[in-house]
Amino acid sequence: MSESGFPFSSERIFTLSEANALVPELEQHWTSIKQGRQVLIETRDEVKKASAQADSGGGTIVGVKYIKGLQDINGSLHAIQEMGVVIKDVEIGLCDFPFMLNDKLVFLCWKSGEEEVCWWHDIDSGFNSRKHINQPET
Repeated sequence: MSESGFPFSSERIFTLSEANALVPELEQHWTSIKQGRQVLIETRDEVKKASAQADSGGGTIVGVKYIKGLQDINGSLHAIQEMGVVIKDVEIGLCDFPFMLNDKLVFLCWKSGEEEVCWWHDIDSGFNSRKHINQPET
C-alpha cells in the first residue's frame, strides 16, 4: 500500500475525459518504449559478448545504441508514471487510471492501440475482467 492508502503508487483520481486526453501522449511514449525494446533485442548478442569480455577491456560499437534504448524506455516509463497512470503490462502497453465509479474506486483500463479509454475493472481484478464503461456494474 502507498502512503495514501491506495494499493498503487498514484494518488491521482482521473475523470474519463482526463484519461482520454492523455491517450495521444501515452501512444507516443509506448512507441518510444517499443522502439527502445527493439534496439535492445537487436543489440543484445553483441552487448552480451562485450559484457563477457569486460574484465579484459572489451567493448562494443553498439554500446551507445544499447544505452540510448535503455534511456528511451526508462524515460518513457517514468513520464507515464509521473502522469499518475499505473503501468500494468509493458509488453502490450497496458495502463490503468484510478477512477471513481458510483463512489467506488476502480481502474479505467486502456491498451496501446485503442483510440480511447472506454473500459474499467475493479482494483483487485485485471484486463480479463474489464467491462465497457457504459456497462453497468454487476
